[in-house]
Amino acid sequence: MRIEAQELIVNSTLLNRDVTCTLLMPEAGTIAEPLNLLLLNDGQELEALGLTDTLENLYERNCLKPLLVAAIHAGEERLQEYGVAGKPDFKKRGAKAGLYTQFITKELLPFITKHTGIEHFESTAFAGFSLGGLSAFDIAWNNPQLFDKVGAFSASFWWRSKDLTKGYTDDDRIMHNVIKGTSNKPALKFWLQTGTKDEIADRNNNGIIDSIDDTIDIIKELLAKGYHRPADIQYLEMLGGTHDTATWGKAMPKFLCWAFGK
Repeated sequence: MRIEAQELIVNSTLLNRDVTCTLLMPEAGTIAEPLNLLLLNDGQELEALGLTDTLENLYERNCLKPLLVAAIHAGEERLQEYGVAGKPDFKKRGAKAGLYTQFITKELLPFITKHTGIEHFESTAFAGFSLGGLSAFDIAWNNPQLFDKVGAFSASFWWRSKDLTKGYTDDDRIMHNVIKGTSNKPALKFWLQTGTKDEIADRNNNGIIDSIDDTIDIIKELLAKGYHRPADIQYLEMLGGTHDTATWGKAMPKFLCWAFGK
């Protein structure tokens, strides 16, 4: 099955910029079932991820339900638009994450509905890489009425409100606190990935890199909320995996089959 790519420009009032969005979809006339939707942060990396080939390969092997991918290209304000809504980090990065959330919920999703004519998707997931993974997680967490799954590839769960040199403790990690401080349990399922060579930083000198520690601690917070493994949480730790599109591209088929597999 061939994948058709279409580039759209969303004129965002909220972000005060034009947002490029690439839609990937099985070619017209080949879909009989209801469609699923995947929003993807850092959509400018589509080629480096090899996503079109991955999708065609999965369809060929009859592994995947019909899927529309909306890959949102990051702009120059990426470090401000991605992050945790309403909670900038210690360097004041992520200050526009709340606006980016509103862009997704109030501008982009209605735009996709209007452009495609598809009112209802069987399942809607949001995924991203690194800081884009943190952003996808935060947006899905706060909007479970819109999303039912989240994919976080090497997500920046280290995002913190205090500098390491200013008396930082693990309690200063922003997303962990958001989960802890949420009174209800959003109806979501989670797919998390790290690579054993994501980084070399090891804040607490326990011999495990922070990327893995921080992700495992997110899982612990989710378990404490009442989610279960493996029903609600999948974790993939890639041996030798690095913090780049080559590793995330390799992990992508596993995520897609988990989220939209037949």
